Amino acid sequence: MTVKKLFGTDGVRGTANQDPMTAEMALKLGMAAGHKFTRGDHRHTVVIGKDTRLSGYMLEPALTAGFIAVGMDVVLVGPIPTPGIAMLTRSLRCDIGVMLSASHNAYEDNGIKLFGPDGFKLSDAIEAEIESLMTTGTEDLRVGSNELGRAQRLDNGTGAVRYIEFVKNTFPRNLRLNGLKVVVDCAHGAAYKVAPSVLWELGADVIPLGVDPNGFNINKDCGSLYPEHMAAKVKDVGADFGMALDGDADRIVVCDELGTIIDGDQILAAIARRWHQSGELSGNGVVSTVMSNLGLERYLESLGLGLERTQVGDRYVSERMEEGGFNLGGEQSGHVILGRHATTGDGLMAGLQLLAALVESDQPASALFRSFEPVPQMLKNVRLDDASTAQKLLDAASVKDAIAAAEARLNSSGRLLIRKSGTEPLIRVMAEGDDADEVQSVVEGVAAVIEAAAA
Repeated sequence: MTVKKLFGTDGVRGTANQDPMTAEMALKLGMAAGHKFTRGDHRHTVVIGKDTRLSGYMLEPALTAGFIAVGMDVVLVGPIPTPGIAMLTRSLRCDIGVMLSASHNAYEDNGIKLFGPDGFKLSDAIEAEIESLMTTGTEDLRVGSNELGRAQRLDNGTGAVRYIEFVKNTFPRNLRLNGLKVVVDCAHGAAYKVAPSVLWELGADVIPLGVDPNGFNINKDCGSLYPEHMAAKVKDVGADFGMALDGDADRIVVCDELGTIIDGDQILAAIARRWHQSGELSGNGVVSTVMSNLGLERYLESLGLGLERTQVGDRYVSERMEEGGFNLGGEQSGHVILGRHATTGDGLMAGLQLLAALVESDQPASALFRSFEPVPQMLKNVRLDDASTAQKLLDAASVKDAIAAAEARLNSSGRLLIRKSGTEPLIRVMAEGDDADEVQSVVEGVAAVIEAAAA
């Protein structure tokens, strides 16, 4: 199989207008992806959405030109959450879907996420094929002048309206949010219109934050990376619940009425308990990644459920869910995949599941969504000058010895995880165990050795 260099754990990502995130690359990617998904003799179509970054105005027309050049029609929907593109790809019977977003990253970055006609993110193998087409040259992929594709824009927010209805239909029809005060932080991102609308239409008293995008402020001191602002607002206005989305709204962090932050692991635990009790949970367990807290695993075991772990990346979670017949999975970071309703992580949809549980219960969020006590866990990022040096560092003898010694210290009482970031020039060092001091010592020790090797 071709080794991928362009695609990471979640599509292509980088600093806008710098290699590789350039208009030239987007043009070639559009041509290669369009060619790959041109099958049969029907009119082929791609749907393209984006978040609110300034660079979306550069990448969107470049991608459009690439798809048109290989004979594929383009439907442009403008700002919409990533899960909205997954939904529209299927709803519009498209051959491929594209989302322009760098998720939780700052506005300087952007990314390209691709979805197949089934609404699922592409596999490593298909991404490698597309990358190979880009490398060998796209000149031979052009169609004749009479076969060029066409472009049209869905006017009046039609795509967003369809997504709003789609999300609302995942909320129990016998329930309303009347009487609940909800703070929602949209990170000045793709959900700045749809998230407050969904909550209001379901009856909530909505206090919106992060709903004034200007092309530069996406994720800036707001959203799921900075949930403390959402939590402070919840306490300030006496809200019942708070939710913070990231720039493309495929992940969520929430808080209770006391302002206590609730991460993705606790969200998965709460939804798993509710679905298990109602008989809606498939696969007798949950799928998450190697980053999920050991406390989640122990809690699920207490319910008679299992936890299956994958490598980091919500598409790997999704793939395992499909393979194993699971309908609930996600990541500690707040990607939650509700397989009963969606093919990818959907922060807003996950928030509605928690709100449904809150409406059904006579308990406050503070009692309902703190299902387990997390095992002490620490994560430290070692930043690199060049991401390409990560594997060389991990193969260094000094680093291997430090990792082996750390694993021996933790033994059976904890876990050590060392991995390269798929989206940034980082090596992530994570450990967890019952002894917080030992966890901190292990993480700092391994990180120091990696830093020394890098120097």
